[in-house]
Amino acid sequence: MSPPPLPTAELNTEVSRIARPLRLSEEVSGALHRRIAQSELKPGDRLPTEKALAEAFGVSRAVVREAVARLKADGLIETRQGSGAFVVEAPKTINLRFWQGTGPELDELRDIFELRAMVEGAVAELAAQRRDKTDLQAMAEQLRAMDDALAGGRDGTEADDNFHIALARATHNAYIGRLVEFLGRHFSDSRKLSWMGPHGELAHPREAQREHRALFEAISRRNAEAARRCALEHLRGTAGRFGIKLALDLERARPTAAPTSTKARGNR
Repeated sequence: MSPPPLPTAELNTEVSRIARPLRLSEEVSGALHRRIAQSELKPGDRLPTEKALAEAFGVSRAVVREAVARLKADGLIETRQGSGAFVVEAPKTINLRFWQGTGPELDELRDIFELRAMVEGAVAELAAQRRDKTDLQAMAEQLRAMDDALAGGRDGTEADDNFHIALARATHNAYIGRLVEFLGRHFSDSRKLSWMGPHGELAHPREAQREHRALFEAISRRNAEAARRCALEHLRGTAGRFGIKLALDLERARPTAAPTSTKARGNR
């Protein structure tokens, strides 16, 4: 089966959406996802070659590979050795998608911050109890990278994402680490607002960095309650700087944590 053609008019529309210098793979995967959702690429169809997609979207082949990997992880396509990538007959996983494009509606952004609060608050609490020296070093490295971005007036979103991934890995629960890494791809754009703002301007990264450091200090001290509180205060601060007030009932949405076993986890 030959690859479906890419109509010129549609191609120009899709390429115009790829405006950000970073996260191009998300934009490419989003464009391909829309073609699948609109049945322009049907189950069983083969995607255009990596080279053709790179030329069509004006990006590198590495960006295309990452975009295809995202669609594969979402269960929307499958790769066959020697044959290429194909749209699956039926999605193999739940396709959890957040907003894509120039920016979310205010209500949707509020919902994203609420979800982040519930996830990141619990993760910070557990990380404070289980972290080891290696975990602290990994988080400190990303804090330094954010400091460097601040000093140079640059976007530190990537280091911000990596800080939260390192924090999740400090729970020493592989599934939590994978979940946060997966969600982090979708949360990244809400973090980006702390660095560059909705119109590309430098936003409020210094305030966010102070909140990151308070969270790191709480985890360093193994103060689980303070870590959870700092995580929530960071999210409230980030949301508040964009005029979003998070509901107070998030404080009561705290899961009941099972006691941890020192023998099972070891003396960290």
